[in-house]
Amino acid sequence: MLRVSLRTITETELMARVAYLFPGQGSQSVGMLADLSELGTDIQEHLARASDVIKVDLTTIVANGPEEKLNKTEITQPAILATSIGLFSMTRRLGLEMPCAAAGHSLGEYSALVASGMLNFESAVQLVHERGKIMQAAVPEGSGAIVVVLGLNDESVQQVCDSIDETVEIANFNCPEQVVIAGLTSAVERASVACMDAGAWRLVPIPMSVPSHCSLLHGARKHLEEVLSHLEFQHSNFQIYQNINATVTDDTEEFKQNLVGQISSSVLWHQSIRAMIDHGINTFVECGPGRVLTGLMRRIDREVTATALSNRKTFEELIRE
Repeated sequence: MLRVSLRTITETELMARVAYLFPGQGSQSVGMLADLSELGTDIQEHLARASDVIKVDLTTIVANGPEEKLNKTEITQPAILATSIGLFSMTRRLGLEMPCAAAGHSLGEYSALVASGMLNFESAVQLVHERGKIMQAAVPEGSGAIVVVLGLNDESVQQVCDSIDETVEIANFNCPEQVVIAGLTSAVERASVACMDAGAWRLVPIPMSVPSHCSLLHGARKHLEEVLSHLEFQHSNFQIYQNINATVTDDTEEFKQNLVGQISSSVLWHQSIRAMIDHGINTFVECGPGRVLTGLMRRIDREVTATALSNRKTFEELIRE
């Protein structure tokens, strides 16, 4: 029988205060997590199940693209959810302990929801597929944009956004001197120039068809609330720090309302990670495609341990015979 450990994480840390982090949109890529197939079929099985739910061949789109189709919000969301939960299933099958807490970046909060046992996988796939369609309908494709701003503090970026007479807002507080702005395309372009003039050293456009987490999505909240109202949430097996307020709740109805608000509110990622660290969590495992969240951890606090489970090499390092 396989015994699994994290080489960079002590056994005591793993059993005590480990949290899982689930990535959101922007982490997708054609062929994501393909090299893990030799370690098990968990990811492929979850993609197949998700495909059956939404009647879209996610398995082929994830494996072969085209990239433009994978980047469609209503496709991206169930694809990332399926691969992330498939990966989580693999960690459970290989014997890793259940985390004591979790957080998900934007869409990743829905992956955390499933991993915690609050909602079954099929219901969550349908939910995020509908969420994607609701978001896309709220903002016509091409009218919005999202850009990562590197090298400016939160206050400076906020001042830039406030100076633009069109909708552009801070969508994500990712880590010190890395925030994401979202809004109307023309406003984001103007704000991007102003951020560079203010001292930002780099701008990175995010491949998303909807400018999430800004007031342009406010109209989508009512529709998402209606979809959520038909779902029954169970109590979580571990704490989930939510994006909207960087705190946890045991009230499932409050959790739902926080998901509704999240769609048009800033993702308080930096604040969520700090809250987890302040509550004694010192080991973080990124569970999903890519390693964006692990990279952010190094900017938030270098004293904690962060590991991304996004490739075969990482998993092989976890397995001790």
